[in-house]
Amino acid sequence: MAKRALIVDGQGGGIGAQLARMLAKELPAGWELIAVGTNVMATGAMLRAGAAQGATGENAVVYNAARADLILGPIGMILANGILGEVSPAMAAAVSGSPAVKILIPTSTCGVYVAGTEELRLEDYLRLAVDQARAVMGS
Repeated sequence: MAKRALIVDGQGGGIGAQLARMLAKELPAGWELIAVGTNVMATGAMLRAGAAQGATGENAVVYNAARADLILGPIGMILANGILGEVSPAMAAAVSGSPAVKILIPTSTCGVYVAGTEELRLEDYLRLAVDQARAVMGS
């Protein structure tokens, strides 16, 4: 059975699309890349960027987070009402409560700052996230 790397994103899916584009090129054998968006635009952007499968909405987040081995996305996905209110409390609970390894991209759009992180450009955070994902996936 393939292991699942799940990317969760909202709004226009820009962060998720960039993650999908970067990770799809480096996905080890035995892993599949799944995109789940809080809205159709986000899901579509991640699919166009290289995710193998995609789904949209609260139930898709809850269902897939429980089955993922690795979850990547902006930090707002673990916050109730994160990503400008697109993340419901059920979505945040599903992602944060998943047994999957989680790799979160720090963004200030949710008003949350992580002490100890250095101020980097988004693409640098994304490269670090992909490097961490590759380490988790064993490549």
